[in-house]
Amino acid sequence: MSAPEKLGRAGAFSLRRRLAWQFVALSALLVLALFFAVRFAAERASRASQDAMLGAAVISVADGVRAADEGLVFDLPYATFSMLGAMGDERIFYSLSRGDRLVTGYNGLPAPADMPGDLSPVFWSADYRGNRLRLASVARRVLLEDRIEEITVVLGQTRYGQAAIARDTARSAVWIGMTLLLLAGPAALFAARAVIRPVDRLAEAVTRRGPHDLRPVRHPAPHELLPLLAALNGFIARLRAALLMAETFIFEAAHRIRTPLSLVRSEAELALAETSDETTRQRLRRMLRAIGESSRSASQLLDHAMVLYRSDQFEAAPMDFAALIRTTLRGMQPVAELREIEIKRDGLENGCQIEGDERMIEVALRNILDNALKYSQPEGQVTVRLEQEDGMAVIVILDEGRGLVAGDADLKGRFQRGSNVGNVVGSGLGLTIVAEVAAAHGGSFELTPRAEIGTCARLSLPLSSS
Repeated sequence: MSAPEKLGRAGAFSLRRRLAWQFVALSALLVLALFFAVRFAAERASRASQDAMLGAAVISVADGVRAADEGLVFDLPYATFSMLGAMGDERIFYSLSRGDRLVTGYNGLPAPADMPGDLSPVFWSADYRGNRLRLASVARRVLLEDRIEEITVVLGQTRYGQAAIARDTARSAVWIGMTLLLLAGPAALFAARAVIRPVDRLAEAVTRRGPHDLRPVRHPAPHELLPLLAALNGFIARLRAALLMAETFIFEAAHRIRTPLSLVRSEAELALAETSDETTRQRLRRMLRAIGESSRSASQLLDHAMVLYRSDQFEAAPMDFAALIRTTLRGMQPVAELREIEIKRDGLENGCQIEGDERMIEVALRNILDNALKYSQPEGQVTVRLEQEDGMAVIVILDEGRGLVAGDADLKGRFQRGSNVGNVVGSGLGLTIVAEVAAAHGGSFELTPRAEIGTCARLSLPLSSS
């Protein structure tokens, strides 16, 4: 995994997990709200039913009050008290007052804020003897001793039954809420997956594209993803324009740099052949050397740019590796003959099928062979051997050159050259190009010293699976 990918993973978060947790958190809040709502509604409903029974009971008690010759008669309706006790283990308190004087019942029952003025009961809550009571009061006027007097009846009841009903109802609501909360987890995952599915489908549609497919993305997407889709298409359009510009620049630069340098070199060689002045000849030799270094550096810089470009736009095609090696050797033969170096071939007669970018592999082969010929002694020998091992096509190039120095850094790095190259012209990019071509094809490149003299270069590329 590359450093940007690691950084992206370290700073990334799961949108699916976030949606699921938000859904669960919302469900928990709704369950909590349901608990309080049910408890409030249960208490209110229980209080309303208790008030209805208490109001009927106090009216029934008031109906038992009547005037007689002996005075005031009060018949206590025990059936009414039984009806009130049906709600649970409740305590009942009552009082009958004639004006401000208590006639019967419990003394000191809390008085209502508003005294009853007609037959409609008045309700209120108060504490009495350590109990929380719900009280109702009703007033009646009776004729006693030739005058109208007001009789007030107060009836109070504890609320234990009401509280128990409210608790049971709230407990039932809690169990229902917990069940819903347990079901909310799978439901949240399902909902989050359904929400993220269009994003996953869009990612799959982009992932299935080939390296050269830079068409705008026309995948169906919900309205919320349209800005992302527009930004992605804008990026693809800019990338397509940038790649086209880079490709045009590489080919244009190759033509405009190599051609003038070749002309200058040809003119300098002609001038060197025609002049006899030793001072002029030395200057022309230095000029030819500088031109050669510039031409080689420019050529390898352009080859490197081409390899980087084609690596990003990599597209493999079936090819005969042995035939490509033979073609490259024919192109390098004049350089070998100029230095009287023999090129020995081994294993190039039979075909060797691989899949890759022919242009990139040709550049890599040319750079390996150029290094082998450049550092070999005149009248030496370079061996080119093609092998097949462990599903890989391996080209081994053995030279009799200067070899490798143990203390040198990795020569496959950019602009890295050995400490024993002396006055040999080079840019330090040749082996870098070979290593990058091998990496782009899923292969490897190794450079090791030989036992006696020279260097062994091994380029391994995967064989074709078909």
